[in-house]
Amino acid sequence: MMRFASLGSGSKGNATLVATDSTLLMIDCGFSGREASRRLARLGVSPEQLDAVLVTHEHSDHISGVAALSRRYDIPVYLTHGTASSGRCDKSHELRSFNCGDIFPVGDIQVTAVPVPHDALEPCQYRLESGPMALGVLTDLGSVTPHVVEHFGSCDALLLEFNHDVPTLMAGSYPPMLKRRVAGDWGHLNNGQSLDLLRSIELERLRHLVVAHVSENNNSRHLVEEALLSVLDGLESVVFADQSLGFDWLHLA
Repeated sequence: MMRFASLGSGSKGNATLVATDSTLLMIDCGFSGREASRRLARLGVSPEQLDAVLVTHEHSDHISGVAALSRRYDIPVYLTHGTASSGRCDKSHELRSFNCGDIFPVGDIQVTAVPVPHDALEPCQYRLESGPMALGVLTDLGSVTPHVVEHFGSCDALLLEFNHDVPTLMAGSYPPMLKRRVAGDWGHLNNGQSLDLLRSIELERLRHLVVAHVSENNNSRHLVEEALLSVLDGLESVVFADQSLGFDWLHLA
């Protein structure tokens, strides 16, 4: 059995837990060590139980707490060579670097590091498999490539970015350069792009869809729910990842 949960999701910090009966890993840690420990306790977990931290890229909302957590609790950190070159995890207990596209085990979880288009040094997202079950964690990308569809098109659960609504972003207060960055091919997925991805994958296999990395300034739950109306009939479960509360454990048996 595999299960997963979130400590929080959004521009103020991200961290996702993935667990089997014998392995517990965290994807990213964009919270301070103290805050991460508090949020872990809410999910019934202590930092000492973590077997690894997987890092997607070096932006602060994903990496700011990684080194401190790793160093304090002797947790190995897995990250691409490019992300490692940022130096932001240099003070970690142990770094285990890999290339985008690599497949490797962490305990009894098989991890595939999928390259994505994002404005970072060597960003990746993760497909995680245990037995017959597959979980996709897919945020922080500006466009959906055929490679992304190939790796995330057949999952039992998918945590998917719905970062912004284009009209809201363009009418908002962000400076023009930041608007171009967010909306660009190396930025973040908008609601329409995420919806197009869902239309292209095997919805009949997808048991849980988690809406994640929703911008507090440029999107809303209401807008995402409206966008999802056309595919809701094919979805068994839709959960929203909250910035403050994340979401509770979801199970894949």
